[in-house]
Amino acid sequence: MKRFSLLAVALAGCASPILPTGERTAAVQLARAEHRAIPLEQRAAYYLTVARTASRDFDSPTKDNVARRTYNEAVAGLVTLLRTAEGGRGWNRPLTVSHEGERYHLRFSAKRRDGIWDPGYFTSIVPAEEIELKTLKPNRQAGIGAAMVGVRKTQPPEPQTPPLPGVSAPVTAVVDFPGRDATLSLLDPTEMPRCAVAGKVRPLEADFAAPLAYYPRQAEVWNGVMGALRVERHMDKTGLFRMQPYDPDRIPLIFVHGLISTPQMWRSVINELERDPEIRARYQCWVFRYPTGNPPAYSAMRLREELATARRLHPGMKRYVLVGHSMGGILSRMQATTLERDDWDVIGKDKAAALFAKAAPGGLMSRASLFKADPHVARAIFICAPHRGSDMASGPLGKIGRSLIALPAGLVSTATGMMGDTASILTGNAKQLPNSVTGLSTRNPMLKVLDAQPVRAPYHNIIGDQGKGDSLLSSDGVVPYWSSHLPRPVSERIVPGPHGACELPETIAELRRILRLHLRHTGR
Repeated sequence: MKRFSLLAVALAGCASPILPTGERTAAVQLARAEHRAIPLEQRAAYYLTVARTASRDFDSPTKDNVARRTYNEAVAGLVTLLRTAEGGRGWNRPLTVSHEGERYHLRFSAKRRDGIWDPGYFTSIVPAEEIELKTLKPNRQAGIGAAMVGVRKTQPPEPQTPPLPGVSAPVTAVVDFPGRDATLSLLDPTEMPRCAVAGKVRPLEADFAAPLAYYPRQAEVWNGVMGALRVERHMDKTGLFRMQPYDPDRIPLIFVHGLISTPQMWRSVINELERDPEIRARYQCWVFRYPTGNPPAYSAMRLREELATARRLHPGMKRYVLVGHSMGGILSRMQATTLERDDWDVIGKDKAAALFAKAAPGGLMSRASLFKADPHVARAIFICAPHRGSDMASGPLGKIGRSLIALPAGLVSTATGMMGDTASILTGNAKQLPNSVTGLSTRNPMLKVLDAQPVRAPYHNIIGDQGKGDSLLSSDGVVPYWSSHLPRPVSERIVPGPHGACELPETIAELRRILRLHLRHTGR
């Protein structure tokens, strides 16, 4: 564990000429608490003594900054000790320890109200400073307590949680000293940014970037490309995943990535949004992961099914906000749109009849092409979404992309049996089955059918412009304005950037504005 300067000085053997007596004593005791040869109870007593002594100087005009840092370090050390030493035998149970005549009766604060984590909920707790932020910008709040990251990872994995890393959350650990007792509490700083410690309500120390940085940053570009080209290898990774422990009082904010991408693209966006205390307190972030080589209608069907599963797992789940980038915007739109059989007649009655000739009720074709708008979609935000397709998908690059995509054998077999020669209605080629590139073509009939139907939820457009300045002729380099624009949005914002405009300051500012607007409209 990294330590701040007091312990570093003590370990270097030069504390005496630099630090006043009180600070030198704290550094020495923190250093002793690190020794694994000392019994757990004695090490805990060192940490508690340092924390208690430091807490008495919280309001000192000359010592309060050092006292706060010393206290926070001692609490972090205590939590790590009790959680990991000797198999965690000291965790979540009363403990009596003594140091230099001082006896401490340590107990854990159980979850009795919102804002307090149950000590038994997390399977591991890591000091936030041990997690490398890498590309994420720091997002830290200064105050009292140890900034930690709580991780819950179970076997088998809980439904709709990332299977490899589990679920992470910001945790602030504090120890208060009422009389001879010491109470250790694990607080949720998103819900409880301030807490009474040492007789006064104080802001809590917290790190909101570290829980996001905890998720491993794998080969994002490679995984995005392979998810588009070698779909079968990624089918089992499809799913809706919550990035945080489920909270029934928070609004699900669901991010849907686009073609040749993965959910990792949203980490910086989420980190920037969570700089706003109201947003991080009122929303909980989810991501939808899917191999992007599949036809958009199929991926939208899988998202629809995953949302239904989430509602089944969490009865009373609040209505959600969808944020979709590029093809993810089309998937999100298809959650808030109703398509019935007659709506397909817009492509021509004969073509529609041929297309659905073998579509059995409840079969794959029907489920992917005929659906009701999800009434649980409270709002949708489309970022650089090709609602009417992209010429790039129809051009030479699109032709190469179509030829490289390898769909899963099972999906190919099912689609071939259902569609036969009618595949040409969707792809323009009887030998070419639908995939993501054909689904994004300006000639794709699904987009034409969608374009004729209303979006049955409030929605917002965020559109990229690479610099022409004329919205009617502008483009983000991949999607032209005429494709991204929808006629009746609650708002439309053109940002000066390319197709991958999600992390632009203007985009983040607009997302914050929309999310705050949504909170005002919900009245909560």
